[in-house]
Amino acid sequence: MIELKHLQKKYGAVTPLNDVNAVINDGDVISVIGPSGTGKSTLLRCINMLERPTGGHILFDGVDITDPKYNATLARRRMGMVFQSFNLFGHLTVIENLMLAPMDILKKPKQEAYETGIALLRRVNLTGCEHQYPDQLSGGQKQRVAIARALAMDPSVILLDEPTSALDPTMVGEVQAVIRDMAGMGKTMMIVTHEMNFARAICNRVFFLDQGGICEDGTPDQIFDNPVKDLTRRFIRRLKVLELKIDSPDFDFIGAGSEIDRYSLQNNIPSRIKYRIRLAFEELTQQMLFPVLNHTPVMITVEYSEAESQAIVIAGYGGGRYDPSADEDNLSYSVLKGTVDDLSYAYHEEDDLSNTIRVIIRE
Repeated sequence: MIELKHLQKKYGAVTPLNDVNAVINDGDVISVIGPSGTGKSTLLRCINMLERPTGGHILFDGVDITDPKYNATLARRRMGMVFQSFNLFGHLTVIENLMLAPMDILKKPKQEAYETGIALLRRVNLTGCEHQYPDQLSGGQKQRVAIARALAMDPSVILLDEPTSALDPTMVGEVQAVIRDMAGMGKTMMIVTHEMNFARAICNRVFFLDQGGICEDGTPDQIFDNPVKDLTRRFIRRLKVLELKIDSPDFDFIGAGSEIDRYSLQNNIPSRIKYRIRLAFEELTQQMLFPVLNHTPVMITVEYSEAESQAIVIAGYGGGRYDPSADEDNLSYSVLKGTVDDLSYAYHEEDDLSNTIRVIIRE
C-alpha cells in the first residue's frame, strides 16, 4: 500500500503538486488523467523518488520513503517505471536491456536473468527480437521492451508515464494490449494517460488531477459518467469555458460581446451557435436580470462541447429567489425560450449563487 500525505512538489515559483492526499491499495489499477501541466508525470516521479518531494510524506508499506535517512534505491527496486520516451540503452541488445538491472541490482545469475528475459519477451509478443538493438525496432516494439524491462525486476508497483503518447497511432493498440494483460497480473499500477477509453477499460480507479492536487478520485463509471466536480466534468466532456462576471452598473457589455466573439473564433464554434450565445447573454443580463436585481453581481458561464456541438449558458446570481419564468409578462424570457433547445431555472438556498438559469443551445 502507498499513502500520499500532504505531498508537495515545487519548481521555483511553480507548484505542480500541492497537498496531494491519497491511499493506493495493493492491486489497484489507477489511471491518472488531467489537463497538461497539472503534475501527472511529476506525481509518478515523486512516488518512485526520481523527484524528491518538496513537502509531505510517501509511505510505502508503512515506511516513509521521503525520510532523508531512507535509501530511496530500496523503494525503486520494488517499483517498475515505464517512460513515454522508452529510455532503453541503445548500445545493448533487447535481452541485455532486460538482464542488466536483475543482474546488477538483484544479483541474479546470468542464466536466470536470461531465461526470465526470454519469458517476458514472449509475454509482450517479441519472441525472436532478443538479439536486436533498440534502433532496429519500431516505437511500439521499443515500448513493449521497456515494459518487459520493468517487469524483469518483478516489482510490486508499476508506474507508466504516458506509455503511448510517443507512438505512431498505428502502434498504440499493440502497447495497450500488453498493458491490459499486465492489469490482470494483480500488481499495483498507476498509468498517466490521455486515452480516456483505454483508461476506462483497464482501471478500477481514476485520479483526476487539477489545481495542484487530486481533484476527484473515483471509479471509472463515476468519473466518466457522473463526475462530481465541475472541473472533472469539463475535462471529460472536453468543454471550452468562458466566464464573465458582471458586478457593476458600468460593466462593458460591448466589450463582453467582443470577448464572446473571440471565444467562439478560438474554439471553432459555428456561427449559428455563436449568435445564440450572444443572444442568451444579452437577454439574460441586460433585459431579464439587471433591471430587476438592483445590480446584484451575475456570473455568466459559457461551456461549449465540440464533440456534441452544444453550448450551455449559465447565469448564476445571489439574493432571494427570483425566477424570471414566473413572470408571465416577461417578454425577454419568452423570446429566449423560443430560440434555444432548453431553458430552466433552479434555486439552491445554501449556495452563494443561489439562483441559476441554464440555457442549452445546439446546432
